[in-house]
Amino acid sequence: MLDYVNWLRHASPYINSHRDRTFVVMLPGEGVAHPNFGNIVHDLVLLHSLGVRLVLVHGSRPQIEARLVNRGLTPHFHHNLRITDGPTLECVIDAVGQLRIAIEARLSMDMAASPMQGSRLRVAGGNFVTARPIGVLEGVDYHHTGEVRRVDRKGIGRLLDERAIVLLSPLGYSPTGEIFNLACEDVATRAAIDLAADKLLLFGEERGLLDEQGRLIRELRPQQVPTHLARLGASYQAELLDAAAQACRGGVKRSHIVSYQEDGALLTELFTRDGGGTLVDQEQFEQLREATIEDVGGLIDLISPLEEQGILVRRSREVLEREITQFSIVERDGLIIACAALYPIADSDAGELACLAVSPEYRHGGRGDELLERIEERARQQGLKTLFVLTTRTAHWFRERGFEPSSVERLPAARASLYNYQRNSKIFEKSL
Repeated sequence: MLDYVNWLRHASPYINSHRDRTFVVMLPGEGVAHPNFGNIVHDLVLLHSLGVRLVLVHGSRPQIEARLVNRGLTPHFHHNLRITDGPTLECVIDAVGQLRIAIEARLSMDMAASPMQGSRLRVAGGNFVTARPIGVLEGVDYHHTGEVRRVDRKGIGRLLDERAIVLLSPLGYSPTGEIFNLACEDVATRAAIDLAADKLLLFGEERGLLDEQGRLIRELRPQQVPTHLARLGASYQAELLDAAAQACRGGVKRSHIVSYQEDGALLTELFTRDGGGTLVDQEQFEQLREATIEDVGGLIDLISPLEEQGILVRRSREVLEREITQFSIVERDGLIIACAALYPIADSDAGELACLAVSPEYRHGGRGDELLERIEERARQQGLKTLFVLTTRTAHWFRERGFEPSSVERLPAARASLYNYQRNSKIFEKSL
């Protein structure tokens, strides 16, 4: 019970920040066919109930493949795009139509004692996507394979205003009445850009983007994406990553890649501070900056537990407010997770590094080193020549970073007179 209460408390800022925001969610055909699809629907219903404006884009690749096999037709691709001739288009229309009906049916459930009970959702769709043919590329005729020309922003916006979930299929229509087979990633990306969505959420098989060792990469800037695309080659991870970066370059603040196989992956990504997938973000998710008066409350939350343990010297709110400009902080999505302060020592060319603290959950990411570098740089900018630190518990950490044992006698007089002999802190110094 306590875990549940704590999770809900930590999720509450995200519940508030997501309300009335527009999210475009892309679920490929593989995700619709996966056993976890029912849980994904429940999570989408939960988002809708929390006030999120939802546009759901579905794919249909495996369903199209199954119909081609049943009819004895051979699929053809060029540059990972399906060549949609007449018989293939019939399979596409059949697959997309049945999938759309199945998704609408799932979103219409109202079963007692289930997450859908009392949801009373309205699912809406229509000819919101205008498409054009890709045409002939490198001598290859794509026939009825197209690309998104525009998305009806106003039409979708009116439905979202009426609290409907908008369902977009991977089909587009031309002004002459032609039907085109589209990539669901293209539809989702263009919809997110044209709607000025707050988020694009892309479901894939993996947890997110993985590095060469199979470890999850939690955050990327759009400018970092090309390097990973070259590494990934012609994989679906590359397609998802490219779509996420395109959306961000088109004005979408944040794109997320999560797994359709993992139960609760969508909620973990949206309602926890570290998420569970890969975030492609226009802005820096975590930043090192100088503190302002608005950060006092966050600083108190960070350092109070350490003060109670006797690791840090107690500082009242009034003291923090008065000395806030001395602090540098690491902020992660609105939460202060690390801090350090620089106090120039009067009548000397020395300064004191104080109140270096990192939240326990983030102590293995090099943030202490980043703060130390920032404090040393600030000290040099102020013309200081020596940096002192007084510590009771982290002597080895400072020794490993170039600090040498020192003494009270080595401290400038203004600081030596304030030395607390009862605390008996060890003194170290480092030449700048």
